Amino acid sequence: GYIQACRGLMISAVCLGFFGAVFGLVGMKCTKVGGSDQTKAKIACLAGLLFILSGLCSMTSCSLYANRITSEFFDPSFVAQKYELGAALFIGWAGASLCIIGGIIFCFSIAENSNSARRGYAYNGATSVMSSRTKVHNSVPDKTPPKHFDKNAYV
Repeated sequence: GYIQACRGLMISAVCLGFFGAVFGLVGMKCTKVGGSDQTKAKIACLAGLLFILSGLCSMTSCSLYANRITSEFFDPSFVAQKYELGAALFIGWAGASLCIIGGIIFCFSIAENSNSARRGYAYNGATSVMSSRTKVHNSVPDKTPPKHFDKNAYV
């Protein structure tokens, strides 16, 4: 029975993670699907909640299975084949932790959008290459006055 419960929790974790990824793609600022920035922020927050639920389902499933394995392993009256904690459980715990952390980051992305509007930056123009090259520092200062040429001097 506990194996069926673990399977059900893992299937629900995969489904929640899939829908969280879809909503996460729609809720990102770089996509054109999803509407305004406020709507995208709400969709991103929903994706974060789905990722957190997915991580919790996966964490619960791995922990339930590990609890059963350890209780059977240390039970002296248990005579069937005993199992040990394997790499799959540790990978499951790490993946669940990353899902929860990613969901929290998605949920905090809504706070960044609502507090401050995007600031625009003014374009000041590119600096010329010659202006950076004229700042040569010599050990002996040059006493010659600078020569200014107009556009007719080059023709």
